[in-house]
Amino acid sequence: MKVLVVQQRMGIGDMVIFLPYIHAISKKFQSQVSLLVKKNSKAEQLCKNDQHIKEIIYLDRNKNNSGRHDGWIGFFNLLQEIKENKFDKIFIFNGSLRFLLLAKLCRIKSILQYPLFIKKNNIVLTAKNFTEKFTENTVSTQPRIYLKEDAVKEAKKKYSFDDNFKHICIGFSASGPTKRWDVENYIKLATEIDKKVPCKFYLAGGKNDQELFTKFSNSSIANNCISFKDLTIQETLPIIKNCNIYVGNDTGWLHISSALNKKCLALFMDSPVQAYGTYSKNIYLVIPEGETDETTIHSTRGKEKISFDKVLNKSLELLN
Repeated sequence: MKVLVVQQRMGIGDMVIFLPYIHAISKKFQSQVSLLVKKNSKAEQLCKNDQHIKEIIYLDRNKNNSGRHDGWIGFFNLLQEIKENKFDKIFIFNGSLRFLLLAKLCRIKSILQYPLFIKKNNIVLTAKNFTEKFTENTVSTQPRIYLKEDAVKEAKKKYSFDDNFKHICIGFSASGPTKRWDVENYIKLATEIDKKVPCKFYLAGGKNDQELFTKFSNSSIANNCISFKDLTIQETLPIIKNCNIYVGNDTGWLHISSALNKKCLALFMDSPVQAYGTYSKNIYLVIPEGETDETTIHSTRGKEKISFDKVLNKSLELLN
């Protein structure tokens, strides 16, 4: 059976969160699935060793409407690409009429989709309920990223993971400044943790975080830090797998670490906890003082109310 899964949400975190449902579909139909996703999901790197996934098809649409699949011409480009694969079944994790029409024109016999035009929904619960309905099985919300054991061992050797130290992945990056605890706080946190427990820190950020990396490299803790700045997502996975814990913002690195079965201390200050912070047994939360899991949402703007002492104490607790 040839199965296509459509997951068009942007970003690494969303891609990771959908992995349990993709895996459940593959297991149900005893077949590898094809994924239609956006390029910034980094699905090809995240899922390179995933036996449930046959291929990645990238949906080329962007804000400037200049992508290969934008507009009506783009629609027919995508139609031709999907039609050639002759899929038997399609799971559409959105309520888009565009994708429903695409599936019908491709003559896919079995079309399974969210309710049309669905807007406000909990990303995790909606996907879980949808998948359980059509697979007729209970599906865990805990994601898993598959790695080869040799790659994990090689990273341990290459980056000199020493058992005399604790190893902490610090996710100081985020999709916007309101979702990012100030980097000076992370520098102070690393310094204070290192005073109590000898540590090495692995700085999870990208090419757009040069200013943040520079501040770390100019700090007193710099010699204990290893940067992810020039590494691909795929190259960072076995490094994170060797770490003891993740401490950082609600960003893609958090969800990657969770899916690699690492204990994660997640700082939520301007994104919905109930959507992105409670789906995994590996995620422990710090939210702004005076807020609750229900009130910490988009527009909370609470980064100044994150307690440093709470982050420090919880980090030490997870390390032990």
